[in-house]
Amino acid sequence: MKVVYFIFALLALACSIAFSYDPSPLQDFCVAINDTRSGVFVNGKFCKDLKLATAEDFFFPGLGPGNTLNPLGSKVTPVTVNEILGLNTLGISLARIDFAPKGLNPPHTHPRGTEILVVVEGTLYVGFVTSNQDNNRLFTKVLNKGDVFVFPIGLIHFQQNVGYGNAVAIAALSSQNPGVITIANAVFGSYPPISDEVLAKAFQVDKNLIDYLQKQFWSNNS
Repeated sequence: MKVVYFIFALLALACSIAFSYDPSPLQDFCVAINDTRSGVFVNGKFCKDLKLATAEDFFFPGLGPGNTLNPLGSKVTPVTVNEILGLNTLGISLARIDFAPKGLNPPHTHPRGTEILVVVEGTLYVGFVTSNQDNNRLFTKVLNKGDVFVFPIGLIHFQQNVGYGNAVAIAALSSQNPGVITIANAVFGSYPPISDEVLAKAFQVDKNLIDYLQKQFWSNNS
């Protein structure tokens, strides 16, 4: 009987690990379709008939430079399942990040994906912060052209252009739809707003400062 319980425990553990990330496909591909009247619902998307798939379902035209004329001086251009329907069930996506001089991709998290970033042009100062159980340690690095850095799933991270010219990076993520939560936007720009009393106590500052921050325009660079 103990052996049976042990086997069930292993199966439970395996299942919990298997469903922590995007599920593995059980066929060559499962192109998403926005028409919910037909198709099979798989991993958040309906799938079109395999026989109706074309090369266009796996294509994104021209991952060109993003417009960095915004308060952050950066622009994220995502290529997820929302942009390439053929990514559905494949468990991967990417993004191009453009930076003006001193541009910042502000602290944010990807709740459903680990990110690996390569610098294509310029110099970036990057970092991530560990969870509370690890005392919120900060890991940082200055990256030059060709350098690669990894941001573990769910952890707060950032990138800033510290060079004299523009910078470009390409990020790959371990989910077809990794999601993004920009910390400042979520905390001070939520709708409806979080109580200023809650935030004042959480940040140990005066409510007037919280009110000021909540009135700012929080730029979304993605």
